[in-house]
Amino acid sequence: MSIVEQTSVDAPEVGVSEATAGDFLALLKPRVMSLVVFTALVGLVAAPVPLDPILASISVLAIAVGAGASGALNMWYDADIDRVMSRTARRPVPAGRVQPGEALGFGLFLSLLAVLTLGLAANWLAAAVLAFTIFFYAVVYTMWLKRWTPQNIVIGGAAGAFPPVVGWAAATGSLSLESLILFAIIFLWTPPHFWALALFKAGDYGRAGIPMMPNVAGEASTRRQIFAYTLLVAPIGVLPWLLGYVSAGYGLVAAALGAGFIYYAWGVLRMKPSDTAMAPAKQMFGFSLIYLFGIFAAYLVDVVAARVLASGAFL
Repeated sequence: MSIVEQTSVDAPEVGVSEATAGDFLALLKPRVMSLVVFTALVGLVAAPVPLDPILASISVLAIAVGAGASGALNMWYDADIDRVMSRTARRPVPAGRVQPGEALGFGLFLSLLAVLTLGLAANWLAAAVLAFTIFFYAVVYTMWLKRWTPQNIVIGGAAGAFPPVVGWAAATGSLSLESLILFAIIFLWTPPHFWALALFKAGDYGRAGIPMMPNVAGEASTRRQIFAYTLLVAPIGVLPWLLGYVSAGYGLVAAALGAGFIYYAWGVLRMKPSDTAMAPAKQMFGFSLIYLFGIFAAYLVDVVAARVLASGAFL
């Protein structure tokens, strides 16, 4: 290869930025952000205190910005492995549309903005938990766990489980068992959700050198662990009703969703090695998203409905 050709190939990594507003939006991982915002909103609304609509809106916005900052920092650091994975190769940094330094600066600026805004608008406990969440995802998970241990998703799942705790803290200035149960639901949901994805994306992770469970322990062990985790998360999902935080209506929805989660995990457990299409794993991955959204949507509806019935006024 000539010098001219080599320069042409490497130019996207060191040349002038070609980033658009859409590229910077993509850095925020908007699909992940939407789930973070929703679970944080549930934690905030579930808190047993009167809510100021303006401060609540600012708090949710700050949490959203913090989630986006985590995504930008993740994309900055993971550009090398994103480049070799089919589902991430077109992200702004590996594709060369956003320079690494831009992604890093963008992520750090948004992190600071989110934490300060939440601290000033709500309280500094919520801001501290948000700051820890960003640090945990960007540093503990992205820079360490993801590349060094097949338990990356198990431990790193804490980052995605903190939003309802942040929302609760923003509303009350404190933590509670109820918010920690919401944390536990997401924490225990994360391994089967991502391992189902890893089963049919094992080649991607293998090329990137990421020690996901199927690549390290094998498919059979991963399928058993997926099933075990669904047996844990299903009853935890019902626990808020058993403890009296929500009504039996939520309990029935949570029980049905938990049964569905176990059903799909059973299909993955019984998946034959000849099933090269990985259909059961793909089906479980899809249902896992429905499960988490359904659990938190049912929680939100139950809390709001209870307050409407008790007071005759929304919130």
